[in-house]
This record gives sequence, C-alpha cells and structure tokens, in this order.
Amino acid sequence: MQIDDIRQRLQSHGAGATHIHAVVRAWTQARSLDSGGQLPANYFPARLLAVLPSIETALAAIARLRSAHAGGDDSRRLLIELADGQTVESVLLPREAVCVSTQVGCAVGCVFCMTGREGLARQLGSAEIVAQVVLARHMRTVRKVQFMGMGEPAHNLDNVCAAIALLGTAGGFAHKNLVFSTVGDLRVFDRLPREQVKPALALSLHSTNAQLRARLLPRAPRINPADLVDLGENYARATGYPIQYQWTLLEDINDGDDEVAGIARLLAGKYAVMNFIPWNSVSGLDFRRPTRERALTMVRVLREHGVLATVRDSAGQDVEGGCGQLRARAVAATLKA
Repeated sequence: MQIDDIRQRLQSHGAGATHIHAVVRAWTQARSLDSGGQLPANYFPARLLAVLPSIETALAAIARLRSAHAGGDDSRRLLIELADGQTVESVLLPREAVCVSTQVGCAVGCVFCMTGREGLARQLGSAEIVAQVVLARHMRTVRKVQFMGMGEPAHNLDNVCAAIALLGTAGGFAHKNLVFSTVGDLRVFDRLPREQVKPALALSLHSTNAQLRARLLPRAPRINPADLVDLGENYARATGYPIQYQWTLLEDINDGDDEVAGIARLLAGKYAVMNFIPWNSVSGLDFRRPTRERALTMVRVLREHGVLATVRDSAGQDVEGGCGQLRARAVAATLKA
C-alpha cells in the first residue's frame, strides 16, 4: 500500500487537493478523518464525506496491532500485522519516540541480528511505514520517528523517502526528529540531501576495522569506515544535524581498546555522537554482552578524547523482543499450527 493509493482513492470520491491534504494530515496525526468537527460542515464534498468512515476503516487495516509487550523501561515492543498477514515490529520508546520497520525481514544479514538471519521477505509500502507511526500515535504521544526497525531503509529508498516526506509535512514532525538509519548504502548520501524533508542520519558502524565490519555485516556495502565517517560528516554539516553512529557492543569482538582508539581517531572533531548499544541477546547465537562497566569505560575514554558518546540499552530486552524476535516467534508458531 502506497501513500499515492490513498490520495487516488480520495480523489475518486470527489476530493480536491485541499480535501486530500486535510484527510491525510488527520490520518498521520491520528485524528478523525473529518477532523472531529473542527472543519466547516460543508468543507468536504458530500460524496467524500459519505465514504470517510469506510476509508478510515481501510486505513486502520493497513497495520494492525497483533500483540504488545511492555518492558520495564517504559518501552513497548509491538508486533504489527499487515494486510497480507505478514508481520513486522515497531517499538514505542521512552521519551516520546517510536522505532518503525521499513521491510519485512532484511537482506544485510548482520550476524548478531535475528532479522538478518531470516532474510528479506518483501518491501513495505510507504503507507505501511506511515501506518506504524499512526498506530503508535493512537497509543501515546510520539514526537520522534526512528527508521531503525526491521530492514535496511536504503534498500527501500523510494518508499522510505515518501514516508519521511509525509511525516515531515502533514505529519507535523520536526525534520531533525525523523532519523534514517543505514549501514552505509552510498545512494543515501546522494538522495537525502536532495529531499524536501531531510532527516537526521544514523550510521551503523559497529567496527573501525574494515575486515571485522565486513564479517559482522556480511552484505553491507564494502566501504572503509573512515570513508563512511567522511560521508556522514558532509551530511551533518549540510543539514545541521549530528550523525548518530550506532555500535552494537559484542564482548571480546568490538569492545577492545583498539576499537576505542579507532573511534577516537575517526570521530574526534566530528559533528557526531557515538551510541553504544549492548547486544540484545538472541536465542541460538553465541555472542555476549560486555559488562556495563566496560561500556561506561569506553564512553569515558572517548569523552576524554573529545568524542560525545553514550550507552543506550536496546528497548524491551527484558521481554526478549528485539532484533526481529517477536516476528520470528510468530512465524514459528504459524508453521507449527
């Protein structure tokens, strides 16, 4: 389902450009499509007004909540069912944010991620991406959207950019609060600066060693970490948003002093923040989380070198709901049925 499909359906019922904008804006902001009586009674054509309830029902069916799993950190892992029965994951995060998926599965194959083990099933349409945000807004206040759920947004670039454009206009989100996450697909650095709504950028780094990074992200673009940082810095300076570097911490793999020195070398003086995320345990994988003390030591050393760094726990770890685990369990249950 695409955003243009919604516009065309509205148009087929007599909606003009202003009517379409009003309905789409109400949908993206999780309000009644007729704006709850805030518009004049004769604002919409009678033919359109008559079908708004059925359109509202159809929009609600784009992404439906199958199950919700509350974490002790005020997060909620959501298993979302799409119209064709496929499922994806969204996460309601603390501090009025939501993390949404852009694909059913993922083709990058990060070795520490359940989604990467499952492979790619299909792309999400632009409306399916937005619908996850709408669903989240019906559940709580949402002021920030992170495109960091299942999938690699750069592999679904047209649909993700269309979703970002709508959320940054009709949806009312500040552009800096729309965060596009990528492993470093070069198309991102060409496309995003040309978009009307330019999102903030998060780059999955995970190692400053090119060979190790290639092993951890086996189907990511083969780009030297230093070159990736240079591309990120150019985007940060052009947009005025710092780059958010993502680093999944794996004990005795990418948490050593050599990596800390490498990060300090690459990011000192850069408009950037390093987000360390201790690994979210996935059944069947042999990786381990470093101790929190080790993670905090890495942060302290980097700050001493002038690099802004933080430790962020993956939301919902206590419900074993991260990295595609909810979807994996749902798929397994379906196969057993």
